[in-house]
Amino acid sequence: MRYRTLGKTDLKVSEIGFGTWAIGGPARLGSKEIGWGDVDDEAALRALEACPDLGINFIDTADVYGGGHSEELIGKAFKDRRSEIVLCSKGGNAGFSESGFVKDFSREWIKKVCEESLKRLKTDYIDVYLYHTPRGDLHYIPEEFETLDELKKEGKILYGGVSIGPAEDGLKLLGCGCGEVIELAYNILQRDTEGELFPSCQEEKVGVIVREPLCSGFLTGKFSPEVTFPTNDVRSSLSREIIEGRVTKVKSLQDLFTDRPGSLTQLALQFCLSSQVVSSVIPGAKTLEQLKENVSASELGPLSSEELSYIDELFPPGA
Repeated sequence: MRYRTLGKTDLKVSEIGFGTWAIGGPARLGSKEIGWGDVDDEAALRALEACPDLGINFIDTADVYGGGHSEELIGKAFKDRRSEIVLCSKGGNAGFSESGFVKDFSREWIKKVCEESLKRLKTDYIDVYLYHTPRGDLHYIPEEFETLDELKKEGKILYGGVSIGPAEDGLKLLGCGCGEVIELAYNILQRDTEGELFPSCQEEKVGVIVREPLCSGFLTGKFSPEVTFPTNDVRSSLSREIIEGRVTKVKSLQDLFTDRPGSLTQLALQFCLSSQVVSSVIPGAKTLEQLKENVSASELGPLSSEELSYIDELFPPGA
């Protein structure tokens, strides 16, 4: 396993981390399904407990993953091994309404949910605490981040930042000069952050955590155009058009790299690691076998310039 410095923090993180949204299991926020289907807790615990031996020290979660169940599993796995991991959690999703997710980044709410996360995680501090996908200019002002500064002074968190939605929100965060870390979606099929945001993060030395590196599992290559997802899986809301489009694109990628050693999963993770601005990539895993496959991407190293050129031709940045 290789390690990278998380931006301007003093944290050294494994370049392959563990994204624990999926192991939270089924969950709803208001009327919205936000889980990833059924999960075997014992299998999830085996995967978590194996992380240090595999070189993984970066574990990412959030208070809404499984309604807190993801954090509970992490707390159970590492209650006596806290020093071996770097923990990242998130808060700010307070519900769901007809107009979308209900966000709350008030001092009262963030302090409340952060304290609840600490209890579930069985720890007295969280290394990185992020606001969970705030939208709108109102949230990207210095005053909105005073709560994170208070939590730092109280020793509840070490560093703060934002898990963003669109790339433009990352630029808003950099513009207000707040936060040491940005978490964002980035993968072979979703490359909008490469334009202005990645260079800006590198210039400002803001740590970049990549979520969804496998594009919700599609970049594993295991789905057919006819795939359906259980109703307790967040992907069940994807339209048939989106599913068929993703499967077609992934098939093109498979055809291009048909003679290449390694799996398509590893190729997708290597692609993300080929960017030097990225500190850690956090694919999900429900089993130890999946986790080991993810880890192998670090051993294989970044993609060659020739391989990256092939991907650029197939899926141009910004297209």
